[in-house]
Amino acid sequence: MTSVIDRMGGEAVLRALVDRFYDLIETAPAGRHILHLHFRGHGIAHVRAAQFEFLCGFLGGRRDYMLRPGALNLKDQHGHVPIRPEDAADWLACMAQALRDTGVPEPVRAQVFAAFQSAAHALINRPATTTPPEIDSRS
Repeated sequence: MTSVIDRMGGEAVLRALVDRFYDLIETAPAGRHILHLHFRGHGIAHVRAAQFEFLCGFLGGRRDYMLRPGALNLKDQHGHVPIRPEDAADWLACMAQALRDTGVPEPVRAQVFAAFQSAAHALINRPATTTPPEIDSRS
C-alpha cells in the first residue's frame, strides 16, 4: 500500500505544504496568535524544520523525528502552550489553505485534513475566550 506522503506527491510537496503553512502563520490574520504562541517554544524557524520532520513520519515517510524520545506524544510536547478552541480553528484554517495552495490532491487532502483536525482538537487545553489572551513574548 502506498503511504499518504507518497499519495500527496512526496517530500517535495510536504516541504512546500509546511513552508506555505508557516508563511500563512506569519502573514495571515488567522495566524497572528499562533505565531505568538510559537515564541513560547524554539521559534518559528525551528518549528518549520521540526514540523516537516514530524509530518514525514506521521504521513508514512521517513521516521527520523519519531525516533526521538517523547516525539510521539503531541499533547506532552504542547502542554506548555495555552491552546484554545479558537487557536485550533485558526491553525486548521491556515492548514486547509496551505493544502489547497500546494495542490495536495483529493481524496488524500481530505484524509490528511481529518487527521489534522483530530490532532488539533486533542491539543486544546484552555477554554474558549471572547478576546485573545495577552501575548507575552517573554514567556
